[in-house]
Amino acid sequence: MKKGLLLMFTLMLTSVLLLAGCTGNKSATTAPEANGTEETAATGGGTLIVGRGGDSAALDPAIVTDGESLKIAQQVFDTLLDYKEGTTEVMPSLAESWTISEDALTYTFKLREGVKFHDGTDFNADAVVFNFERWSDTKSKYKFEGDSFDYYDSMFGPEEERVIASVTATDPTTVVFKLNKPQAPFLQNLAMTCFGIASPKAIEDEKENFKSNPVGTGPFVFKEWKRSDSITLDKNPNYWQEGLPKMDQVIIRSIPDNTARYNALQNGEIDMMEDLSPDDLASLEANPALQKINRPPFNVAYLGFNTTKKPFDDPKVRVALNHAVDKQGLIDAFFAGQAEPAVNPIPPTLWGYNKSVEDYPYDLAKAKQLLADAGYPNGIEQELTFYAMPVPRPYMPDGRKVAEVIQASFEQIGVKVKIESPEWATYLEDLKNGTKDDLFIIGWTGDNGDPDNFFYPLLDKDSIGGNNYSQYDSKEFHDLVVKAQQETDQAERSKLYEQAQVIVKKDAPWVPLVHSTPLLAAKAELKGYVPSPTGSEAYTNVYIEQ
Repeated sequence: MKKGLLLMFTLMLTSVLLLAGCTGNKSATTAPEANGTEETAATGGGTLIVGRGGDSAALDPAIVTDGESLKIAQQVFDTLLDYKEGTTEVMPSLAESWTISEDALTYTFKLREGVKFHDGTDFNADAVVFNFERWSDTKSKYKFEGDSFDYYDSMFGPEEERVIASVTATDPTTVVFKLNKPQAPFLQNLAMTCFGIASPKAIEDEKENFKSNPVGTGPFVFKEWKRSDSITLDKNPNYWQEGLPKMDQVIIRSIPDNTARYNALQNGEIDMMEDLSPDDLASLEANPALQKINRPPFNVAYLGFNTTKKPFDDPKVRVALNHAVDKQGLIDAFFAGQAEPAVNPIPPTLWGYNKSVEDYPYDLAKAKQLLADAGYPNGIEQELTFYAMPVPRPYMPDGRKVAEVIQASFEQIGVKVKIESPEWATYLEDLKNGTKDDLFIIGWTGDNGDPDNFFYPLLDKDSIGGNNYSQYDSKEFHDLVVKAQQETDQAERSKLYEQAQVIVKKDAPWVPLVHSTPLLAAKAELKGYVPSPTGSEAYTNVYIEQ
Protein backbone atom coordinates (compact mmCIF):
# COMPACT_ATOMS: atom_id res chain seq x y z
CA MET A 1 0.00 0.00 0.00
CA LYS A 2 1.30 3.47 -0.86
CA LYS A 3 2.30 5.77 1.97
CA GLY A 4 -0.38 8.34 1.11
CA LEU A 5 -3.12 5.74 1.23
CA LEU A 6 -1.82 4.48 4.56
CA LEU A 7 -2.14 7.91 6.09
CA MET A 8 -5.61 8.37 4.60
CA PHE A 9 -6.76 5.03 6.00
CA THR A 10 -5.46 5.86 9.46
CA LEU A 11 -7.11 9.27 9.44
CA MET A 12 -10.40 7.74 8.29
CA LEU A 13 -10.36 5.26 11.15
CA THR A 14 -9.52 8.00 13.60
CA SER A 15 -12.50 10.09 12.46
CA VAL A 16 -14.82 7.11 12.88
CA LEU A 17 -13.60 6.54 16.41
CA LEU A 18 -13.87 10.21 17.31
CA LEU A 19 -17.47 10.18 16.12
CA ALA A 20 -18.03 7.29 18.47
CA GLY A 21 -17.03 9.47 21.40
CA CYS A 22 -13.45 8.18 21.64
CA THR A 23 -10.39 10.21 22.55
CA GLY A 24 -6.76 9.76 21.67
CA ASN A 25 -4.32 10.04 18.77
CA LYS A 26 -4.47 8.55 15.30
CA SER A 27 -3.45 5.06 16.39
CA ALA A 28 -4.75 4.72 19.94
CA THR A 29 -8.28 5.06 21.20
CA THR A 30 -10.13 4.88 24.48
CA ALA A 31 -13.68 5.81 25.32
CA PRO A 32 -16.17 6.25 28.15
CA GLU A 33 -17.96 3.29 29.63
CA ALA A 34 -20.43 1.55 27.33
CA ASN A 35 -24.12 2.40 27.10
CA GLY A 36 -25.64 3.69 30.31
CA THR A 37 -28.11 6.27 31.59
CA GLU A 38 -28.39 8.54 34.59
CA GLU A 39 -31.30 6.47 35.91
CA THR A 40 -30.45 4.25 38.84
CA ALA A 41 -31.15 0.56 39.29
CA ALA A 42 -33.76 1.50 41.90
CA THR A 43 -36.09 2.58 39.08
CA GLY A 44 -36.09 -0.97 37.72
CA GLY A 45 -36.75 -4.44 39.05
CA GLY A 46 -39.52 -6.85 38.13
CA THR A 47 -40.09 -8.66 34.86
CA LEU A 48 -40.17 -7.25 31.35
CA ILE A 49 -42.33 -9.26 28.92
CA VAL A 50 -41.71 -8.70 25.22
CA GLY A 51 -43.90 -10.05 22.42
CA ARG A 52 -42.42 -10.87 19.04
CA GLY A 53 -43.61 -12.55 15.87
CA GLY A 54 -41.36 -15.60 15.69
CA ASP A 55 -39.13 -17.90 17.69
CA SER A 56 -35.36 -18.16 17.54
CA ALA A 57 -33.72 -20.70 15.24
CA ALA A 58 -30.83 -21.24 17.72
CA LEU A 59 -29.22 -19.35 20.60
CA ASP A 60 -25.57 -19.52 19.54
CA PRO A 61 -25.08 -16.22 17.66
CA ALA A 62 -22.19 -17.64 15.64
CA ILE A 63 -24.37 -20.11 13.73
CA VAL A 64 -27.45 -17.97 12.98
CA THR A 65 -28.30 -15.11 10.67
CA ASP A 66 -31.93 -14.43 11.57
CA GLY A 67 -32.95 -11.45 13.66
CA GLU A 68 -35.09 -13.43 16.09
CA SER A 69 -32.08 -15.47 17.18
CA LEU A 70 -29.77 -12.48 17.37
CA LYS A 71 -32.24 -10.55 19.57
CA ILE A 72 -31.73 -13.13 22.29
CA ALA A 73 -27.99 -13.26 21.73
CA GLN A 74 -27.79 -9.52 22.31
CA GLN A 75 -29.08 -10.02 25.85
CA VAL A 76 -26.78 -12.96 26.70
CA PHE A 77 -23.52 -12.03 24.95
CA ASP A 78 -21.20 -9.04 24.77
CA THR A 79 -18.95 -8.27 21.82
CA LEU A 80 -15.46 -6.76 21.83
CA LEU A 81 -16.94 -3.51 20.56
CA ASP A 82 -20.49 -2.16 20.63
CA TYR A 83 -22.59 0.54 18.98
CA LYS A 84 -23.61 3.70 20.73
CA GLU A 85 -27.31 3.54 21.62
CA GLY A 86 -29.55 4.25 18.64
CA THR A 87 -26.62 4.48 16.18
CA THR A 88 -23.97 2.42 14.41
CA GLU A 89 -21.08 4.41 15.91
CA VAL A 90 -18.45 2.08 17.35
CA MET A 91 -17.63 2.25 21.05
CA PRO A 92 -15.80 0.00 23.54
CA SER A 93 -17.40 -2.99 25.20
CA LEU A 94 -15.36 -6.02 26.29
CA ALA A 95 -12.40 -4.26 24.70
CA GLU A 96 -11.66 -1.01 26.54
CA SER A 97 -9.30 0.44 23.93
CA TRP A 98 -7.42 -0.43 20.78
CA THR A 99 -4.49 0.64 18.63
CA ILE A 100 -4.10 0.36 14.87
CA SER A 101 -0.78 -0.05 13.05
CA GLU A 102 0.29 2.38 10.34
CA ASP A 103 -0.32 -0.20 7.61
CA ALA A 104 -3.81 -0.99 9.01
CA LEU A 105 -2.94 -4.69 9.23
CA THR A 106 -2.50 -5.00 13.01
CA TYR A 107 -5.19 -4.22 15.61
CA THR A 108 -4.27 -4.53 19.28
CA PHE A 109 -7.14 -4.62 21.79
CA LYS A 110 -6.85 -4.03 25.52
CA LEU A 111 -9.55 -6.05 27.28
CA ARG A 112 -11.68 -5.15 30.25
CA GLU A 113 -10.48 -6.82 33.45
CA GLY A 114 -12.57 -8.65 36.05
CA VAL A 115 -15.34 -9.74 33.65
CA LYS A 116 -16.87 -13.17 34.24
CA PHE A 117 -18.85 -15.46 32.00
CA HIS A 118 -22.22 -16.56 33.36
CA ASP A 119 -20.69 -19.93 34.34
CA GLY A 120 -18.19 -18.18 36.59
CA THR A 121 -15.15 -18.63 34.35
CA ASP A 122 -12.93 -15.68 33.44
CA PHE A 123 -13.30 -13.62 30.31
CA ASN A 124 -9.78 -13.05 28.99
CA ALA A 125 -7.65 -12.95 25.86
CA ASP A 126 -7.56 -16.74 25.57
CA ALA A 127 -11.37 -16.78 25.44
CA VAL A 128 -11.33 -14.28 22.57
CA VAL A 129 -8.79 -16.39 20.66
CA PHE A 130 -10.88 -19.54 21.27
CA ASN A 131 -13.99 -17.93 19.77
CA PHE A 132 -12.30 -16.51 16.68
CA GLU A 133 -10.41 -19.72 15.98
CA ARG A 134 -13.65 -21.67 16.29
CA TRP A 135 -15.37 -19.43 13.75
CA SER A 136 -12.50 -19.35 11.25
CA ASP A 137 -11.53 -23.04 11.30
CA THR A 138 -13.89 -24.96 9.03
CA LYS A 139 -12.67 -28.20 10.63
CA SER A 140 -12.91 -27.02 14.23
CA LYS A 141 -14.04 -29.74 16.63
CA TYR A 142 -16.38 -27.06 18.02
CA LYS A 143 -18.20 -26.70 14.71
CA PHE A 144 -20.96 -29.23 15.26
CA GLU A 145 -23.11 -31.13 12.79
CA GLY A 146 -25.35 -28.86 10.77
CA ASP A 147 -23.59 -25.69 11.95
CA SER A 148 -22.02 -23.07 9.72
CA PHE A 149 -20.48 -19.75 10.61
CA ASP A 150 -22.11 -17.79 7.79
CA TYR A 151 -21.68 -14.34 9.30
CA TYR A 152 -17.97 -14.91 9.87
CA ASP A 153 -17.55 -15.98 6.25
CA SER A 154 -19.66 -13.04 5.07
CA MET A 155 -17.83 -10.41 7.06
CA PHE A 156 -14.28 -11.78 6.91
CA GLY A 157 -14.23 -13.77 3.68
CA PRO A 158 -14.23 -17.49 2.82
CA GLU A 159 -11.50 -19.78 4.13
CA GLU A 160 -9.19 -19.30 1.15
CA GLU A 161 -9.49 -15.48 1.30
CA ARG A 162 -9.75 -14.67 5.01
CA VAL A 163 -9.33 -11.06 6.07
CA ILE A 164 -8.10 -12.13 9.52
CA ALA A 165 -4.75 -13.95 9.34
CA SER A 166 -4.37 -14.64 13.08
CA VAL A 167 -5.68 -13.76 16.53
CA THR A 168 -3.13 -13.96 19.36
CA ALA A 169 -3.25 -13.48 23.13
CA THR A 170 -0.06 -11.71 24.14
CA ASP A 171 -1.14 -11.55 27.79
CA PRO A 172 -4.46 -12.14 29.64
CA THR A 173 -5.81 -8.71 28.73
CA THR A 174 -4.28 -8.13 25.27
CA VAL A 175 -5.40 -9.56 21.93
CA VAL A 176 -3.65 -8.88 18.63
CA PHE A 177 -5.42 -9.30 15.28
CA LYS A 178 -3.22 -9.62 12.19
CA LEU A 179 -4.99 -9.02 8.88
CA ASN A 180 -4.08 -10.38 5.45
CA LYS A 181 -5.41 -7.21 3.87
CA PRO A 182 -6.93 -3.96 5.10
CA GLN A 183 -10.68 -3.98 5.71
CA ALA A 184 -12.35 -0.59 5.97
CA PRO A 185 -15.36 -1.76 8.08
CA PHE A 186 -13.26 -4.03 10.36
CA LEU A 187 -14.20 -2.29 13.63
CA GLN A 188 -17.84 -2.02 12.55
CA ASN A 189 -17.87 -5.76 11.88
CA LEU A 190 -16.43 -6.69 15.27
CA ALA A 191 -19.32 -4.93 17.01
CA MET A 192 -21.94 -7.14 15.36
CA THR A 193 -23.98 -9.37 17.66
CA CYS A 194 -22.98 -12.51 15.77
CA PHE A 195 -19.47 -12.09 17.16
CA GLY A 196 -20.57 -12.29 20.79
CA ILE A 197 -17.86 -13.86 22.94
CA ALA A 198 -18.98 -17.20 24.37
CA SER A 199 -17.61 -19.16 27.31
CA PRO A 200 -15.03 -21.68 26.00
CA LYS A 201 -15.80 -24.00 28.92
CA ALA A 202 -19.51 -23.98 28.14
CA ILE A 203 -18.88 -24.84 24.48
CA GLU A 204 -16.44 -27.59 25.45
CA ASP A 205 -18.90 -29.02 27.99
CA GLU A 206 -22.19 -28.55 26.15
CA LYS A 207 -20.97 -29.21 22.60
CA GLU A 208 -24.07 -29.42 20.31
CA ASN A 209 -26.30 -28.40 23.22
CA PHE A 210 -24.66 -24.98 23.44
CA LYS A 211 -27.00 -23.72 20.71
CA SER A 212 -29.88 -24.09 23.16
CA ASN A 213 -28.00 -23.31 26.39
CA PRO A 214 -25.90 -20.20 25.67
CA VAL A 215 -23.33 -18.73 28.07
CA GLY A 216 -21.84 -15.28 27.58
CA THR A 217 -20.91 -12.23 29.65
CA GLY A 218 -24.01 -10.17 28.78
CA PRO A 219 -26.55 -8.35 30.96
CA PHE A 220 -28.91 -11.32 31.15
CA VAL A 221 -28.36 -15.01 31.90
CA PHE A 222 -30.19 -17.65 29.89
CA LYS A 223 -32.70 -19.60 32.01
CA GLU A 224 -35.24 -21.44 29.85
CA TRP A 225 -36.40 -21.93 26.26
CA LYS A 226 -39.92 -23.22 25.62
CA ARG A 227 -39.86 -23.78 21.88
CA SER A 228 -42.33 -21.69 19.87
CA ASP A 229 -43.52 -20.16 23.13
CA SER A 230 -41.04 -18.16 25.21
CA ILE A 231 -37.45 -17.59 26.29
CA THR A 232 -36.72 -16.54 29.88
CA LEU A 233 -33.61 -14.60 30.89
CA ASP A 234 -32.54 -13.58 34.40
CA LYS A 235 -30.55 -10.54 35.45
CA ASN A 236 -26.78 -11.07 35.50
CA PRO A 237 -25.93 -10.08 39.12
CA ASN A 238 -22.23 -9.80 38.24
CA TYR A 239 -22.55 -7.69 35.12
CA TRP A 240 -19.53 -5.49 34.50
CA GLN A 241 -21.64 -2.36 33.92
CA GLU A 242 -22.41 -1.29 37.47
CA GLY A 243 -26.10 -1.00 38.34
CA LEU A 244 -27.23 -2.70 35.16
CA PRO A 245 -29.40 -4.26 33.88
CA LYS A 246 -32.41 -2.63 35.50
CA MET A 247 -34.92 -5.45 35.10
CA ASP A 248 -34.68 -8.62 37.21
CA GLN A 249 -35.99 -10.81 34.42
CA VAL A 250 -36.93 -10.66 30.74
CA ILE A 251 -39.41 -13.02 29.07
CA ILE A 252 -39.55 -12.94 25.27
CA ARG A 253 -42.79 -14.50 24.02
CA SER A 254 -43.41 -15.74 20.49
CA ILE A 255 -46.85 -14.61 19.28
CA PRO A 256 -46.91 -15.04 15.48
CA ASP A 257 -50.31 -13.47 14.82
CA ASN A 258 -50.09 -9.69 14.60
CA THR A 259 -53.57 -9.09 16.01
CA ALA A 260 -53.04 -11.50 18.91
CA ARG A 261 -49.75 -9.83 19.76
CA TYR A 262 -51.33 -6.38 19.79
CA ASN A 263 -54.26 -7.63 21.86
CA ALA A 264 -51.79 -9.07 24.37
CA LEU A 265 -50.26 -5.61 24.75
CA GLN A 266 -53.62 -3.91 25.16
CA ASN A 267 -54.65 -6.48 27.76
CA GLY A 268 -51.48 -6.02 29.79
CA GLU A 269 -50.17 -9.54 29.08
CA ILE A 270 -46.94 -8.10 27.62
CA ASP A 271 -45.10 -4.82 28.19
CA MET A 272 -43.73 -4.25 24.70
CA MET A 273 -44.25 -5.72 21.25
CA GLU A 274 -42.24 -5.77 18.06
CA ASP A 275 -43.50 -5.61 14.48
CA LEU A 276 -46.74 -3.74 15.02
CA SER A 277 -49.03 -4.23 12.04
CA PRO A 278 -49.56 -0.90 10.25
CA ASP A 279 -53.29 -1.72 10.40
CA ASP A 280 -53.16 -1.17 14.16
CA LEU A 281 -51.30 2.14 14.04
CA ALA A 282 -54.38 4.37 14.34
CA SER A 283 -55.67 2.36 17.31
CA LEU A 284 -52.29 2.59 19.02
CA GLU A 285 -51.98 6.33 18.57
CA ALA A 286 -55.47 6.82 20.04
CA ASN A 287 -54.65 4.85 23.20
CA PRO A 288 -53.01 7.01 25.93
CA ALA A 289 -52.00 3.88 27.87
CA LEU A 290 -49.66 2.88 25.04
CA GLN A 291 -46.74 4.44 23.22
CA LYS A 292 -45.51 4.11 19.64
CA ILE A 293 -41.81 3.48 18.99
CA ASN A 294 -40.30 3.97 15.54
CA ARG A 295 -37.17 2.03 14.70
CA PRO A 296 -34.88 3.97 12.32
CA PRO A 297 -35.46 2.62 8.78
CA PHE A 298 -32.38 0.65 7.76
CA ASN A 299 -33.61 -2.36 5.84
CA VAL A 300 -34.77 -3.87 2.58
CA ALA A 301 -37.46 -6.44 1.81
CA TYR A 302 -37.10 -8.23 -1.49
CA LEU A 303 -38.51 -10.89 -3.78
CA GLY A 304 -35.58 -13.14 -4.65
CA PHE A 305 -35.14 -15.46 -7.62
CA ASN A 306 -33.18 -18.70 -7.41
CA THR A 307 -30.85 -17.88 -10.28
CA THR A 308 -29.57 -21.47 -10.55
CA LYS A 309 -33.02 -22.79 -11.60
CA LYS A 310 -34.92 -22.36 -14.84
CA PRO A 311 -36.49 -20.04 -15.81
CA PHE A 312 -34.68 -17.70 -13.38
CA ASP A 313 -31.25 -18.52 -14.74
CA ASP A 314 -32.18 -16.06 -17.51
CA PRO A 315 -31.91 -12.37 -16.48
CA LYS A 316 -34.50 -11.48 -19.14
CA VAL A 317 -37.11 -13.44 -17.19
CA ARG A 318 -36.06 -11.80 -13.94
CA VAL A 319 -36.35 -8.33 -15.47
CA ALA A 320 -39.77 -9.22 -16.88
CA LEU A 321 -41.08 -10.17 -13.43
CA ASN A 322 -39.67 -6.98 -11.95
CA HIS A 323 -42.24 -5.19 -14.13
CA ALA A 324 -45.04 -7.36 -12.69
CA VAL A 325 -44.76 -6.20 -9.05
CA ASP A 326 -46.79 -3.20 -7.91
CA LYS A 327 -44.64 -1.94 -5.05
CA GLN A 328 -46.72 1.12 -4.27
CA GLY A 329 -49.84 -1.02 -4.22
CA LEU A 330 -48.20 -3.31 -1.66
CA ILE A 331 -47.26 -0.32 0.49
CA ASP A 332 -50.78 1.11 0.33
CA ALA A 333 -52.33 -2.25 1.21
CA PHE A 334 -50.02 -3.54 3.93
CA PHE A 335 -47.70 -0.81 5.25
CA ALA A 336 -50.07 2.12 5.97
CA GLY A 337 -47.54 4.50 4.48
CA GLN A 338 -44.75 3.29 6.76
CA ALA A 339 -42.52 2.27 3.84
CA GLU A 340 -41.15 3.47 0.52
CA PRO A 341 -40.59 1.54 -2.73
CA ALA A 342 -37.14 -0.02 -2.95
CA VAL A 343 -35.03 0.49 -6.05
CA ASN A 344 -31.61 -0.70 -4.87
CA PRO A 345 -30.44 -3.36 -2.38
CA ILE A 346 -29.49 -0.70 0.18
CA PRO A 347 -31.74 1.92 1.79
CA PRO A 348 -31.43 5.50 0.50
CA THR A 349 -30.36 6.66 4.00
CA LEU A 350 -27.07 4.75 3.64
CA TRP A 351 -24.04 6.38 2.07
CA GLY A 352 -23.12 4.88 -1.30
CA TYR A 353 -26.75 4.79 -2.47
CA ASN A 354 -27.02 5.33 -6.24
CA LYS A 355 -29.79 7.85 -6.85
CA SER A 356 -29.39 7.65 -10.63
CA VAL A 357 -30.57 4.03 -10.84
CA GLU A 358 -34.17 3.95 -12.08
CA ASP A 359 -36.69 1.36 -11.01
CA TYR A 360 -38.48 -1.02 -13.37
CA PRO A 361 -42.01 0.47 -13.55
CA TYR A 362 -45.06 -1.66 -12.83
CA ASP A 363 -46.28 -2.56 -16.30
CA LEU A 364 -47.95 -5.93 -16.95
CA ALA A 365 -48.00 -5.44 -20.72
CA LYS A 366 -44.26 -4.76 -20.67
CA ALA A 367 -43.74 -7.83 -18.46
CA LYS A 368 -45.63 -10.08 -20.92
CA GLN A 369 -43.66 -8.71 -23.86
CA LEU A 370 -40.32 -9.28 -22.12
CA LEU A 371 -41.34 -12.85 -21.26
CA ALA A 372 -42.16 -13.42 -24.93
CA ASP A 373 -38.78 -11.97 -25.90
CA ALA A 374 -37.16 -14.43 -23.46
CA GLY A 375 -38.86 -17.37 -25.19
CA TYR A 376 -42.08 -17.60 -23.19
CA PRO A 377 -44.80 -16.13 -25.46
CA ASN A 378 -47.51 -18.01 -23.57
CA GLY A 379 -46.09 -17.50 -20.12
CA ILE A 380 -44.23 -20.10 -18.05
CA GLU A 381 -45.94 -23.48 -18.15
CA GLN A 382 -44.45 -25.08 -15.04
CA GLU A 383 -45.89 -24.21 -11.63
CA LEU A 384 -43.19 -22.51 -9.53
CA THR A 385 -42.67 -22.78 -5.78
CA PHE A 386 -42.98 -19.41 -4.05
CA TYR A 387 -41.71 -19.28 -0.45
CA ALA A 388 -43.51 -16.72 1.72
CA MET A 389 -42.37 -15.94 5.26
CA PRO A 390 -44.40 -17.61 8.02
CA VAL A 391 -43.58 -14.85 10.54
CA PRO A 392 -43.78 -11.05 10.50
CA ARG A 393 -40.47 -9.24 10.18
CA PRO A 394 -39.59 -5.56 10.68
CA TYR A 395 -39.39 -5.11 6.91
CA MET A 396 -42.47 -7.24 6.10
CA PRO A 397 -45.55 -7.32 8.38
CA ASP A 398 -47.31 -10.14 6.51
CA GLY A 399 -45.24 -12.02 3.95
CA ARG A 400 -48.03 -14.44 3.08
CA LYS A 401 -50.53 -11.73 2.12
CA VAL A 402 -47.89 -9.87 0.10
CA ALA A 403 -47.06 -13.12 -1.69
CA GLU A 404 -50.73 -13.65 -2.54
CA VAL A 405 -50.94 -10.22 -4.20
CA ILE A 406 -47.77 -10.92 -6.21
CA GLN A 407 -49.15 -14.36 -7.09
CA ALA A 408 -52.27 -12.78 -8.58
CA SER A 409 -50.22 -10.28 -10.55
CA PHE A 410 -47.94 -12.98 -11.95
CA GLU A 411 -50.95 -15.05 -12.99
CA GLN A 412 -52.05 -12.20 -15.27
CA ILE A 413 -48.85 -12.62 -17.30
CA GLY A 414 -49.00 -16.41 -17.41
CA VAL A 415 -46.74 -17.23 -14.47
CA LYS A 416 -48.27 -19.64 -11.94
CA VAL A 417 -46.78 -19.98 -8.47
CA LYS A 418 -47.63 -22.19 -5.50
CA ILE A 419 -47.12 -20.45 -2.15
CA GLU A 420 -45.48 -22.41 0.66
CA SER A 421 -44.65 -21.22 4.20
CA PRO A 422 -42.70 -23.80 6.22
CA GLU A 423 -41.84 -22.96 9.82
CA TRP A 424 -39.20 -20.27 10.25
CA ALA A 425 -36.07 -22.34 10.93
CA THR A 426 -36.89 -24.65 8.01
CA TYR A 427 -37.66 -21.65 5.81
CA LEU A 428 -34.21 -20.17 6.41
CA GLU A 429 -32.45 -23.50 5.94
CA ASP A 430 -34.25 -24.14 2.65
CA LEU A 431 -33.36 -20.69 1.33
CA LYS A 432 -29.74 -21.24 2.29
CA ASN A 433 -29.61 -24.60 0.51
CA GLY A 434 -31.49 -23.26 -2.52
CA THR A 435 -33.08 -26.59 -3.37
CA LYS A 436 -36.81 -26.28 -2.56
CA ASP A 437 -37.70 -22.77 -3.71
CA ASP A 438 -37.90 -21.05 -7.09
CA LEU A 439 -38.64 -17.59 -5.73
CA PHE A 440 -39.06 -16.25 -2.22
CA ILE A 441 -39.68 -13.24 -0.01
CA ILE A 442 -37.10 -12.30 2.59
CA GLY A 443 -35.30 -9.17 3.76
CA TRP A 444 -32.36 -7.76 5.63
CA THR A 445 -31.75 -5.18 8.32
CA GLY A 446 -28.28 -3.62 8.26
CA ASP A 447 -25.99 -4.79 11.04
CA ASN A 448 -23.28 -2.18 11.20
CA GLY A 449 -23.89 1.00 9.20
CA ASP A 450 -21.65 0.05 6.26
CA PRO A 451 -22.87 -0.70 2.68
CA ASP A 452 -20.60 -3.75 2.64
CA ASN A 453 -22.96 -5.37 5.15
CA PHE A 454 -25.68 -5.43 2.49
CA PHE A 455 -23.73 -6.13 -0.68
CA TYR A 456 -21.22 -8.79 0.39
CA PRO A 457 -23.45 -11.05 2.54
CA LEU A 458 -26.54 -10.84 0.33
CA LEU A 459 -25.25 -10.75 -3.24
CA ASP A 460 -21.59 -11.71 -3.47
CA LYS A 461 -20.60 -15.10 -4.87
CA ASP A 462 -18.55 -15.76 -1.71
CA SER A 463 -21.83 -15.78 0.24
CA ILE A 464 -23.56 -18.49 -1.81
CA GLY A 465 -24.50 -21.14 0.72
CA GLY A 466 -24.87 -18.38 3.28
CA ASN A 467 -27.12 -15.32 2.96
CA ASN A 468 -26.90 -15.06 -0.83
CA TYR A 469 -30.18 -16.93 -1.19
CA SER A 470 -30.51 -16.02 -4.87
CA GLN A 471 -27.24 -17.88 -5.59
CA TYR A 472 -26.27 -14.79 -7.59
CA ASP A 473 -22.78 -15.12 -9.11
CA SER A 474 -21.23 -12.11 -10.85
CA LYS A 475 -17.46 -11.69 -11.08
CA GLU A 476 -17.89 -8.07 -12.13
CA PHE A 477 -19.96 -7.37 -9.01
CA HIS A 478 -17.57 -9.38 -6.81
CA ASP A 479 -14.50 -7.46 -7.99
CA LEU A 480 -16.16 -4.12 -7.20
CA VAL A 481 -17.32 -5.18 -3.73
CA VAL A 482 -13.97 -6.67 -2.71
CA LYS A 483 -12.17 -3.58 -3.97
CA ALA A 484 -14.55 -1.41 -1.94
CA GLN A 485 -13.79 -3.42 1.21
CA GLN A 486 -10.10 -2.56 0.91
CA GLU A 487 -10.46 1.02 -0.32
CA THR A 488 -9.32 3.63 2.20
CA ASP A 489 -11.31 6.64 1.02
CA GLN A 490 -15.07 6.67 1.66
CA ALA A 491 -15.79 8.79 -1.41
CA GLU A 492 -14.03 6.22 -3.59
CA ARG A 493 -15.81 3.37 -1.82
CA SER A 494 -19.10 5.12 -2.51
CA LYS A 495 -18.34 5.27 -6.25
CA LEU A 496 -17.60 1.54 -6.29
CA TYR A 497 -20.88 0.72 -4.55
CA GLU A 498 -22.76 2.96 -6.97
CA GLN A 499 -21.29 0.97 -9.86
CA ALA A 500 -22.25 -2.28 -8.13
CA GLN A 501 -25.88 -1.15 -7.93
CA VAL A 502 -25.96 -0.60 -11.69
CA ILE A 503 -24.84 -4.19 -12.22
CA VAL A 504 -27.43 -5.58 -9.80
CA LYS A 505 -30.22 -3.62 -11.47
CA LYS A 506 -29.20 -5.00 -14.88
CA ASP A 507 -28.86 -8.62 -13.69
CA ALA A 508 -32.02 -8.41 -11.52
CA PRO A 509 -31.46 -11.30 -9.07
CA TRP A 510 -34.11 -9.58 -6.91
CA VAL A 511 -37.18 -7.46 -7.06
CA PRO A 512 -36.32 -4.96 -4.30
CA LEU A 513 -39.72 -4.38 -2.68
CA VAL A 514 -39.70 -1.85 0.15
CA HIS A 515 -37.67 -0.06 2.79
CA SER A 516 -39.92 0.06 5.85
CA THR A 517 -40.06 2.04 9.07
CA PRO A 518 -40.49 -0.75 11.64
CA LEU A 519 -43.12 -0.03 14.28
CA LEU A 520 -42.99 -1.15 17.90
CA ALA A 521 -45.41 -0.47 20.72
CA ALA A 522 -45.21 -0.51 24.51
CA LYS A 523 -47.12 0.41 27.59
CA ALA A 524 -46.68 4.08 28.47
CA GLU A 525 -44.74 3.24 31.63
CA LEU A 526 -41.88 1.59 29.74
CA LYS A 527 -38.76 3.78 29.85
CA GLY A 528 -35.14 3.70 28.75
CA TYR A 529 -35.71 1.88 25.48
CA VAL A 530 -33.68 3.23 22.56
CA PRO A 531 -34.35 1.33 19.30
CA SER A 532 -31.33 0.55 17.15
CA PRO A 533 -31.29 0.83 13.36
CA THR A 534 -29.68 -2.63 13.31
CA GLY A 535 -32.98 -4.24 14.30
CA SER A 536 -32.23 -5.32 17.87
CA GLU A 537 -30.74 -3.97 21.06
CA ALA A 538 -29.97 -5.14 24.58
CA TYR A 539 -32.62 -4.38 27.22
CA THR A 540 -29.90 -3.26 29.63
CA ASN A 541 -31.33 0.20 30.36
CA VAL A 542 -35.02 -0.62 30.03
CA TYR A 543 -37.26 -0.35 33.08
CA ILE A 544 -40.95 0.01 33.88
CA GLU A 545 -41.84 3.14 35.78
CA GLN A 546 -43.79 2.33 38.92
